[in-house]
Amino acid sequence: MQNLLEKVTQTIRALKPFHRGEKLVVAVSGGVDSVVLLHILNQLAFEFDWKLVVAHFNHQLRGRSSDADERFVAKLAARLNLPFHTARADVKAHARKSSLSIEMSARELRHEFLATTARRLKFRTIALAHHADDQVEQFFLRVLRGAGGRGLAGMRWRAPSPADERIQVVRPLLDVSRAEIETFARANQIPFRDDASNASSDMLRNRIRHELLPLLRRRFQPALDRTVLRLMEIVGAETAAVEESARRWCEQRRPRFQNLPVAMQRAALRLQLHRRGFMPDFELIEALRASPDRPVMIAPVTQAVRDPTGGVTVRRVNKAPFRHERRVVALKGRAGTANFARVQIVWSIVAQEGARLSTRESGRETFDADKVGPSMVLRHWQPGDRFQPIGMNAPVKLQDWFTNQGVARERRRDLVIATTAEGEIFWVEEQRIGEKFKITADTTRGLRWQWEGE
Repeated sequence: MQNLLEKVTQTIRALKPFHRGEKLVVAVSGGVDSVVLLHILNQLAFEFDWKLVVAHFNHQLRGRSSDADERFVAKLAARLNLPFHTARADVKAHARKSSLSIEMSARELRHEFLATTARRLKFRTIALAHHADDQVEQFFLRVLRGAGGRGLAGMRWRAPSPADERIQVVRPLLDVSRAEIETFARANQIPFRDDASNASSDMLRNRIRHELLPLLRRRFQPALDRTVLRLMEIVGAETAAVEESARRWCEQRRPRFQNLPVAMQRAALRLQLHRRGFMPDFELIEALRASPDRPVMIAPVTQAVRDPTGGVTVRRVNKAPFRHERRVVALKGRAGTANFARVQIVWSIVAQEGARLSTRESGRETFDADKVGPSMVLRHWQPGDRFQPIGMNAPVKLQDWFTNQGVARERRRDLVIATTAEGEIFWVEEQRIGEKFKITADTTRGLRWQWEGE
C-alpha cells in the first residue's frame, strides 16, 4: 500500500520541511510511528538526495524491554545500511533531581541527546514521527494545563529544537493519522516494537488517549480530530498575527502601551521576556501588565519591572536572609492584642452561626476558632513552608505561591504568617486565609481578626 508514501511525498514537495540534499538525524524509538517514518524517509532519500542517520535514546524505564528496543533499532539501522547512534540515561533519577514528571524528564533528555548527536555530526535537522493523533492529544494536554494561544496551536512542521535553537526539528507525518501509519506497517510487513507503557493510566497523555478522546468522539463529536485540528490551525494563525504585531510594536512603541488590545499587551511583555531567556506563565505576565513599576519575581533572585511605556527591565536582586523571630500567642479569654514585627493584630472570639460571615473589609478576616486552637504562632516565611490557600484543593509551596502572586522577594521575608501550635499555616499577611480554617456550616466559634501594618 503506497497511499501513505504518496501523501508524505506530496507534503514534502508542498511544504518543503526538508531541503534537497539535507542531512537528517531520524529519531527512532522502535515503535510503529518512528519505524514507519524511517522506512518512508529511506525510500525517498535517493529522490531528494538526503543523508540519513538513525538515533535511538534508551530511557531505561522498562528494564529489559528498553534494552530490547535499543537492539531492535540497531538491527533495523544495520539492515537499512544506515549509521546508528544511541545513548541512555536514568530518566527517573533526572526527574527526581529536576523536580520534573517522568514524561517531561524523558522528553528533556531525549531532545538533548538528539541535539548533541546532530551537533557532533554537523547536521542541522532532526526528523520526528509526531502525527495528527499526537496533535489532538497535545491540544487537550495543554488545555488541561492552561496553555495560551501558542501552546494550543500545537506542534509545527518545522521548528527550533527545544535543546538547541540552531537545530531544526521536522515532523513530516503531522497530517497523518495513527491508523494510516499502522495500516502502512501491516501492508508492507514492517516489524516494530510495542511499548507497554503506552497503555498505562499513570500518564496523563495515556488517559487522554484511552479515556477522554474516545468518550468525546462517542458521545459529543464523531469528527473530533478534524474539528480540533482545524481549531489548532485557526488559533495558530491568529496567535502568529498577534505576536508579529507585538514584535513590530516593541520596535516602534506606538501606540501607547495602555491603548493596545489586551492580547497585544500580553504578547509584547512575553516577547521581551523570551528575548531575555525567560518563559513566564500567565500569572506573571498579568502581574506585570496590571502594575507598572511594581517588581515581579520571574525566577530565583531575578525581578522584572514594566515601566509605564511597556518596556520590561530584568534585574538580579540580592537574596535576603530568612528571619527567624517568632511569638507564641495564647488565645485566652474573649479578646486580645498581639504585636509582632511591624504588624498589630486585634483578635476576638465570637459566637458564630454556621457559615454566615460579617461584611468583608480590608484588614479583617474570620476563622474557625476551634480549628485554630487555643494558641497560635506569629512568625515569618521559612524554607519549606507549605500553605493551602482558601479555594485550593491541596497545599502548595509558599515560595511558589509568592512567585505566582508576584510578591517581590525582599517583601516575602517581611510578611507575617500565623500558624497553629502544630505549625499549620492559617493566615499569610496580604494573601488568603487557609482553606481548612474557613467558616463552614459546622462552625460554632469564630476568630475575628483585624490587623494593621506600618
